[in-house]
Amino acid sequence: MAKGRESGMPAAERWSSFFDADCMLAKLDCTPACHDVLEFGCGYGLFTEAAARVARGTVYAIDIVPEMVVATRRRLQQAGLQNAVVEERDFVADGAGRPGASVDYAMLFNILHIDAPVALLREAYRALNPGGTLGIVHWNYDPATPRGPSMAIRPRPEQCREWAQSAGFEFVRFEPLACCEHHYGIVCRRPPTAEHAR
Repeated sequence: MAKGRESGMPAAERWSSFFDADCMLAKLDCTPACHDVLEFGCGYGLFTEAAARVARGTVYAIDIVPEMVVATRRRLQQAGLQNAVVEERDFVADGAGRPGASVDYAMLFNILHIDAPVALLREAYRALNPGGTLGIVHWNYDPATPRGPSMAIRPRPEQCREWAQSAGFEFVRFEPLACCEHHYGIVCRRPPTAEHAR
């Protein structure tokens, strides 16, 4: 099982200080209109918890690191949330483990610096229902950010958009994420009609 490039995480408290998860999800269209949600790389479960509070169905959270899976399950238990399934999985090698066209929202947060970003985006596309939404978050392309992958592999917003479109997504908008100053967001959509699928 291979982790993504530069996939180390800081302490949970430090990581949480970088984000306003509820605000970010709202700005990226993860709303109560969503039923099932798929999260690639759940880390400490910060966004898993926020999504589980919003989604009407189930949040499927996956991560390759056993300690992150344990931390996310603990976080959800402490929050009293029972509508999330957390799984240890190498989704780069083995996919998300969800049926095709089965979720309404997919989260790719701080992960598109992996070796094969388009392949991961294609897997998100496969799992999403037609008309489903993709939320992308990444560290600003700025060496002054307090964390984030090295600049050599850190994607620019325009790159993420191009990758998503090459995977079949329709670009909806860039989202500057004023509630999270070190990150940008992108909203994309799987086209609602089959002839656009790739």
